[in-house]
Amino acid sequence: MFKHKGAHQYTWYQDTLGRRSMIDLVVVSSDLRPHVLDTRVKRGAELSTDHHLVVSWIRLQRRMPDRLGRPKRIVRVCWERLADPSVGGVFNSHLWESFNQIPREVGDIESEWTMFSSSIVDAAIWSCGHKVSGAGRGGNPRTQWWTLEVRDAVKLKKESYRAWLARGTPEAAEAYRQAKRTTVVVVSEAKTRVWEEFCEAMEKDYWTASGKFWQTVRRLRRGKQLSANTVYSGGGELLASTEDIVGRWKEYFEDLLNPTDTPSVEEPETEDSEVDSFITQAEVTELTHLCNIAGRSGTVPLDWATGVVIPLFKKGDQRVCSNYRGITLLSLPGKVYSRVLERRVRPLVEPRIQEEQCSFRSSHGTLDQLYTFHRVLEGSWEFAQPVHMCFVDLEKAFDRVPRGILWEVLWEYRVPGPLLRAVRSLYNRSRSLVCIASCKSDLFPVHVGLRQGCPLSPVLFIVFMDRISMCSQGLEVARFGDYRFSSLIFADDVALLAPSSLDLQHALGHFAAECEAAGMRVSTSKSEAMVLNRKKVACTLQVGGEVLPQVEQFKYLGVLFTSEGRMDREIDRWISAAAAVMRSMYRSVVVKKELSRKAKLSIYQSIYVPTLTYGHELWVMTERVRSQIQAAKMSFLRRVAGCSLRDRVRSSVTGEELGVEPLLLHIERGQLRWLGHLFRMPPGRLPGEVFRACPTGKRPWGRPRTRWRDYVSRLAWERLGVPPEELEEVSGEREVWASLIRLLP
Repeated sequence: MFKHKGAHQYTWYQDTLGRRSMIDLVVVSSDLRPHVLDTRVKRGAELSTDHHLVVSWIRLQRRMPDRLGRPKRIVRVCWERLADPSVGGVFNSHLWESFNQIPREVGDIESEWTMFSSSIVDAAIWSCGHKVSGAGRGGNPRTQWWTLEVRDAVKLKKESYRAWLARGTPEAAEAYRQAKRTTVVVVSEAKTRVWEEFCEAMEKDYWTASGKFWQTVRRLRRGKQLSANTVYSGGGELLASTEDIVGRWKEYFEDLLNPTDTPSVEEPETEDSEVDSFITQAEVTELTHLCNIAGRSGTVPLDWATGVVIPLFKKGDQRVCSNYRGITLLSLPGKVYSRVLERRVRPLVEPRIQEEQCSFRSSHGTLDQLYTFHRVLEGSWEFAQPVHMCFVDLEKAFDRVPRGILWEVLWEYRVPGPLLRAVRSLYNRSRSLVCIASCKSDLFPVHVGLRQGCPLSPVLFIVFMDRISMCSQGLEVARFGDYRFSSLIFADDVALLAPSSLDLQHALGHFAAECEAAGMRVSTSKSEAMVLNRKKVACTLQVGGEVLPQVEQFKYLGVLFTSEGRMDREIDRWISAAAAVMRSMYRSVVVKKELSRKAKLSIYQSIYVPTLTYGHELWVMTERVRSQIQAAKMSFLRRVAGCSLRDRVRSSVTGEELGVEPLLLHIERGQLRWLGHLFRMPPGRLPGEVFRACPTGKRPWGRPRTRWRDYVSRLAWERLGVPPEELEEVSGEREVWASLIRLLP
């Protein structure tokens, strides 16, 4: 087909037997076949294999589309120089001069904001200058081990290979082999040198710039992130050009943030830099003046109402937009104003929110919900009382909140008119744009949903969800002793509980109806049912004519609950997760001799231990679990200490050498600390009520499981010397209880 000499046709060779073969091919479609200009073998030493590279030249008649990617050259303000006191002093003095030139008479909010922001940016440019990042001439600077020495060694290897092909003598072959060995050594030494410099820089950052150190650790854990340069359109067509891709992302988020199936909403009334992180007294004064104008006028600058949406990949096909989660970046001065409003709204609505809602509230957290759920399952299993559960998932809950209904809910929760007008001002002209690979889309308005990243949004959302929960409550409630409740809510994670399948169906129907009336929608594909019962029973639940799947286990707030009420699988799961954390940083951090033990142990305490012990306050520690936890702990610490099991060094000796607190002691302290919280909880707090409640029923035959309260009471008796009958009195004194836990041997 294409005439070439034999050396440029054979793709595989075996010199010892003189074999040659053409087994590597380039396959093209029939429509591209007329455009193929040439195909041949390119012999070279780069691949280090017995196969040669096959190359085809194809001439395309149409213009190649521009590909989406990060720009090779980015110019920005070098704001990190503000950490230098001398640079910060220049910045402050220049900023004072700029602010003193601003007229003191009150103008409209836009002109005031323009003068404020331009003064900060000008002062930052004057004091910090610009920074250019990205690849420049001479190649990609990210390949740091590619030095002149490496380049010369690789060049010599290529020349030796070509000389061997041309001459075919034993001397030429030996010269090539020697050049190849030399290249391997040079490249290996260069990579080792770069790793040593990298670890030394990490060690220096650990002591001088902790933020940069942890940013590097996060990047190492995350690994290399591959980005897709194409995306599917709404009709399934693959888009490749930058303009089409950015337009598709704009279309996707515009539809997502403006759903058409929500109740009628009100029509709306008529780039910050990271420099704002280094705020000064001058900025505080001017920003206070700006916020006062916004509060009195009931309007905010347009930049405060503008969000930049960044798509973050979750899982699945990277070319499908729905497999991404959009996060919104907002103006930092606007977030300061939102925080001021949040601190005024929260005291008004907090007393009216139900106890079942535990998210974004002071003295409430995930552990409250996890313990309540665990205690209900534990007590119900002990007395053979069935519990029917439905874990409800809401579709895009944060982005579907109708703002018109939200303002009505805030009015019902006694938010006064002036404050409500200030809250609405953040949404009156809200708009967004999408930024993907440093390419920005056009602006589009957003009429529905709450602002992501806004300090005010969490309290608005829990108020909205609290009203749905209150309106959906009926007679179908779960009883635990004398306490009654129908649901557990953490933001939009809703768990409905009922004594029977029929009662649960009624409760689910009421909740789904209230969600529909409020503009929310239950996701039937992600909502699931589960039954705690000593016998296998079916629980058929329907929403909108669709049957929800029934499962044997469900992960609620990060903890795996099963239909048998056991925690064994949960503990095994976190041990595996901790092992995955160690594997992700094994070669880059854990075994690197250039990093000090102090830096490695900080990673152990900050990442490894929290992963391994998540939810440990609920565990009942058996000898098997203790052995597993101890083994998982020493798996990390032995590598930090530079020893192995073959060295036969006791775990206690390794722990004392590293100065690490025993992990089992850490777990026991957490469990006893939580026990004290439960005893001190005031009446009405849900975890305290179920802790003190006595479930009714008759225990079945057989040995009962060890209850969490019995285990932790025995732990307090054995480790602290406090008998069970005195626990409530001793733990009621917070300082006394805390001192006992600190002195735990």
